[in-house]
Amino acid sequence: MEWTRSETLALASHDCTQCLGLGLRAGRRGSQTPCNCVLRGIFRACYNRFRLCVSKEKHMSRVSLEHTGSGGARRYTWGRKDEEYIADFTLVSRRTLTPEEYRIFNYHFLLGADWKLCCRKLKMDRGNFFHAVYRIQQKLGKVYRELQPYGLYPLDEYFGASKKLDPITLPTPPAPANVINFPWRPVARPTPVEMPLLRAA
Repeated sequence: MEWTRSETLALASHDCTQCLGLGLRAGRRGSQTPCNCVLRGIFRACYNRFRLCVSKEKHMSRVSLEHTGSGGARRYTWGRKDEEYIADFTLVSRRTLTPEEYRIFNYHFLLGADWKLCCRKLKMDRGNFFHAVYRIQQKLGKVYRELQPYGLYPLDEYFGASKKLDPITLPTPPAPANVINFPWRPVARPTPVEMPLLRAA
């Protein structure tokens, strides 16, 4: 998958010393690879959406109609995007991370434990814990973006806002014949009246 600067520029950290705020670094054989700050930004965006979907009231969840057919076949399925996103987020994370990394991910991100409780439970010091958290964010951010055939990021594509779906074509209604189009004329502004200057007595 190719990463473009227009995609990574908004996610990059302005004070990053690796990419200098551009989001891309030079990789092997002249290729462009995303910076770690971009991958962590992708993870944070997906994690914030996951928390929103989990904390949302269940009666606010919506059922959406999605186009699943290919070619000339038109097939539509009903789905609950919030619940699907929660399941995809947790399952992809479990499959990607090692058992040790998933324990940290489970305690810190899914269960919401702070670093003190995690360090005491996992018997780690603070430095090793935060280094592990950064590695988890970078690994999952890359997977969320490059997941095929449908990635978890960008979020608007996952939730169907910018997908080019094939909607059910309805006939376009003809323009009404009894509508009269009047030409638009700008309203003339009145000319300002000059007041005579008064002399001081």
